Amino acid sequence: MKLRELAERLECTLEGDGDLDVHRVTGIEQAAPGDVTFFANNKYLAELRRTAASAVILGPAVQAPCAMLRTQNPYLAFARAVGIFADAWKPAPGIHPRACVAEGATVAADASIGAFVAVEEGARIGARSIVHAHVTIGRGAEIGEDCVIHAQVSVRERARLGNRVIVQDGAVIGSDGYGFARNADGSHTKIPQAGGVVIEDDVEIGANTTIDRPAVGETRIQAGTKLDNLVQIAHGVTIGRDVLLAAQVGIAGSTTIEDSVTLAGQVGVAGHLTVGKGTIATAQTGIPSSVEPGAFVSGYPAIPNRDWLKASAVFRKLPELRKAIAELEKRLAELAERGR
Repeated sequence: MKLRELAERLECTLEGDGDLDVHRVTGIEQAAPGDVTFFANNKYLAELRRTAASAVILGPAVQAPCAMLRTQNPYLAFARAVGIFADAWKPAPGIHPRACVAEGATVAADASIGAFVAVEEGARIGARSIVHAHVTIGRGAEIGEDCVIHAQVSVRERARLGNRVIVQDGAVIGSDGYGFARNADGSHTKIPQAGGVVIEDDVEIGANTTIDRPAVGETRIQAGTKLDNLVQIAHGVTIGRDVLLAAQVGIAGSTTIEDSVTLAGQVGVAGHLTVGKGTIATAQTGIPSSVEPGAFVSGYPAIPNRDWLKASAVFRKLPELRKAIAELEKRLAELAERGR
């Protein structure tokens, strides 16, 4: 592809030779002639200055030793460029002869159903959706249009997925919530988990993520939310729009995560609480109580990030502080003894 064409498709301002041939997008340190790279973090300024790429996607106030594609949002332009050069292969429409589709199921004519897929009674799969090998679509489940369901996914009975949903390998949607009632003798009786799971449009669900159904009501993931790998969403949870949950986040039952929240890796959220709109929680934060909208929290129990940074600095000094306090106590005791 000519660099000029790429600039036009990305809606970037081109500075340099538009007749250059470019073949792929790659990282700034690995880039070679014929590559396009991007610069969006000043930590990589040294790498930018010595890059061998033919062109770089960057912001308006930076210079590079090669052709430049300028934009106000380099990272977004980079994402679009990767899509332009990515492998566009899709499986052919139709049902693989080794798939098992129940008589009462409905599969759009232009959907693709891979080998060893099981589509159970009453399930529906929408137009242009792709279901890869070894997926199970449960009884009465619904898959919308233009979805991609990767291998080994289980979409349990009555779960509903909207349009353009992507589910990565091994995820489970609609598994039983963790609900038990204690008997008089201390044993436990399972509470039937008869509720539903709703995944709205444009949601992505990472590999080996699990989303539980509740006993009553529903678990809902609203439009545009992106879940990383190994995320656990418990029964009856509501996740708002455009939420980002990084790997190993765990959210306990009946909690509400409002719109545009970001939870970094290994954040844990207790049950029956609300995390307010726009909240950001840094990695390994524990959230035991509700959080006001717009908060920036860290640590366990979660406190404002600025306070946590101060506390962390003090924590490292605790051994020497303990020693200093012991010495002061000793001197005070000596002074008190002299004053008698």
